[in-house]
Amino acid sequence: MSLLAVSNLTKRYRRGDKTIAAVDDVSFHIEPGETLALAGPSGSGKSTIARLVLRLIEPDAGRIDFEDDDFLALRGSALRTRRARLQMVFQDPLAAFNPRATVARVLDDPLRIHGIASRAERPARIAALLERVGLTADLAPRAIHEISGGQRQRVAIARAVATKPSLIVLDEAVSALDVSVRGQILDLLLDLQRQERIAYLFISHDLGVIRAIAHRVVLLDAGRIAESGDACAVIDAPQSAIGKALVAAAPRLNRTIQDAS
Repeated sequence: MSLLAVSNLTKRYRRGDKTIAAVDDVSFHIEPGETLALAGPSGSGKSTIARLVLRLIEPDAGRIDFEDDDFLALRGSALRTRRARLQMVFQDPLAAFNPRATVARVLDDPLRIHGIASRAERPARIAALLERVGLTADLAPRAIHEISGGQRQRVAIARAVATKPSLIVLDEAVSALDVSVRGQILDLLLDLQRQERIAYLFISHDLGVIRAIAHRVVLLDAGRIAESGDACAVIDAPQSAIGKALVAAAPRLNRTIQDAS
């Protein structure tokens, strides 16, 4: 069975006297250690799907199976336990974290909340997490707002991997970074995936970035799947109108996931 299986997912919103289908009968799956990208223009449903998968919002219809559980049926402690295995990295850590919190506090929270390490053990765990994402332990006492955008995103990734997840949702996680830092973060994500078999649901509007990291891609248009398949095959020869438009607009990275492996 797939690590994550999303079936016929639907989410509607009311706007005045109209009903808008933000996500309309969407189905996909992710295997262990795989990267599936969701791509599409603004308003295509990408971020809504991310919030549905994480159960930050509830769907109007459909099913989500995660690690062999009916994820939508979980409640209370069972849901909290399972959420340790499903983490998220946002586009802007300054918005996701308290900017005045220290790096150590940001990384301490998941270790404490999920009972992963005792108070005495946590400083060493935090130092190891920082090292794992290419940062040094002397960054721990610094405030989030005092460090660079690339460092903040590495801290966000360290926080996500602290609970040893099987799946990380990345919502435009590199789009705010400059090109050189973006490449470094993509390399870090690929390294973590190779070593720990983490799967990614990678959400982006940029097919150049998707080509560099994803195994498969789902192209969305107005909440529905327009096209899906092998990432390189879809990007090289898109069949849908939205796929052709996205490819025409994408700055290509000069490598594929195979080149980066």
